[in-house]
Formats: sequence, structure tokens, C-alpha cells
Amino acid sequence: MTAPDQHQNRKPAGCHLPRLVAHRGYPYRYPENTLPGITAALAAGASHIEVDVQLSTDGVPMLFHDVSLARTTGRAGNIMDLDCATLSRIPAGEPRRFGRRFAHVTIPTLAALAELLGTWPAAEVFVEIKTESLARFGTQAVVTAVMAAVEPLGMRAIPISYAAEALQAARRRGARRVGWVLSRPDAAHRRQAEALRPDYLFCNHTRLKPGPEALWSGPWAWVLYEIADARLALDWHARGARYIETMAVGELLRQLASMTGSVPESMLGSIPGSILGSTPGTTSGGSPLQRGGTRNDGDE
Repeated sequence: MTAPDQHQNRKPAGCHLPRLVAHRGYPYRYPENTLPGITAALAAGASHIEVDVQLSTDGVPMLFHDVSLARTTGRAGNIMDLDCATLSRIPAGEPRRFGRRFAHVTIPTLAALAELLGTWPAAEVFVEIKTESLARFGTQAVVTAVMAAVEPLGMRAIPISYAAEALQAARRRGARRVGWVLSRPDAAHRRQAEALRPDYLFCNHTRLKPGPEALWSGPWAWVLYEIADARLALDWHARGARYIETMAVGELLRQLASMTGSVPESMLGSIPGSILGSTPGTTSGGSPLQRGGTRNDGDE
């Protein structure tokens, strides 16, 4: 049974700021889906992390967004064609954005993240089960592997996916909370959401209609991505988005604090100067978080 506050679509009384979710860790300053980036996001104060999971060829859940290794590792290949031992030795420091600054950082397993979060007992993680792995290995095999890896976290690990059948399988495997990622916020998907009754609905905010209308009400909390602007975050929060997902969690926290004089209830602590002192990653064009750097093209 989900806690009552997670069934509220609108802001509860006295809650003036959205909760922040660190999208793939802290990609504005660190390689995405890596343990250093996730650690930095937690140190910056995030209590919620979102990561992506693909399976290795021997069935081990790895933290990785794409199918191709190219964007984040700089090498050719398909992550699902290599075993865990090989993948765990491959640097994933996003050389196109960061050069060799994170050349020592490799592709982590989901189990390694679970171990890391053992030292952050208040943190929760949204684990996106990628559709490519579901298609390659089958829903049951992927969900079973993911649920086994996050078992030490209990309710702090929340499976999410575009694939409704993966969420149903996760529930059968003991998941107490799940999140559905909307590909299109249309009437058909609303009916499907009402039937599925996820605890969270994820959506790219650019796919939603502009205007003052409240977001769909239901037994879920809305999580909107990718947002790095405080005014936009507050506008969506006013429309019913309880969570805002961002690749620049420390920067958004500072903006919100500057604009409102307070911090989101999701933040566990203050932002260390060493975190914000880290140089943002850039593409060859000099702008952080562009396509070709961290993938931010509408996909969760």
C-alpha cells in the first residue's frame, strides 16, 4: 500500500516546492549513470535518484541508458552483447564532454548502486527498466534480475518503465511501488494509467499541453523531466507535479533557494562547495547537456 502522500496529485498544504529527482545522477557535472555522479547528487542533497538499466549478455543489470556504447564510452559495441566482467572494465566517463577527467570511471552494476545506497539510508532510487533489454531477454528474465539486484533496498527501490507489462511483473516479484513512463499523454494512455494505477507517472514536460490546467488526477504522483529552470519547475509544481527530475540537481536547488528562500523537502543537506566547484561537462560546442553529449532528446 502506498503512503497517502504519494497518492496526492496536487500540492499538500504547506508544501511550496517540488521534490527533486537527480536524473541519471548528476550529468551536468559528472558522467551519467555512474557511481561518482550519483554520489555527488546525494552529497548535493538529493533524496531521489533516477537511473537506467540495461542487461549484459550474461543477464546482469548494468547502469546504462543507451544500447550503443559509443556516446558514454567512446567505443563501438552493444551493451547487451558483452558480459558483466567486460562491461565493468570499460570506462564510461563520457570523453566527448569531459575528456579524460573521468577516464577511471567504469560502467557500474545495479548491485553496486544498491551497495552504495546502503550508506545513504534515506535515499530512494527510481530504476528504469529499458525496453531494449526487455525485447532482447524477455520481461520475466529482466525483471527478475533487476528485483534481485535491488532486494537489499526494499521499498527504497522503485521500478519504472515505459513497458506496463514490466511493472506488472515487478509487482508480482514484490515491488510495492512502481512508476510508468508515458510515451504520449493522450486519452488512450490516461485510460491505461487508470487501469495500471502506478504510484508515479513520469513524463517529458514538453509533451504536455501548455496552460494552467491541472495534471491528470489519480492514485499517482507526477514526475516531470527534464527541467533545470526554477521558474519552470515551480510552474509545473503549481499544476500538480510533485516531483521535478533534473540533470543539474545542485544548480536547480540553488535557484529554488534563491527565488523562494527555502529548499525542497526532498533535499537531505546543503550543497558542498566541492560539488558545485566541479566543472560542468561540455560538448565540443561548449554547451553542457546537449545532444551528442548527455542524451536529452525527450527519452527518460
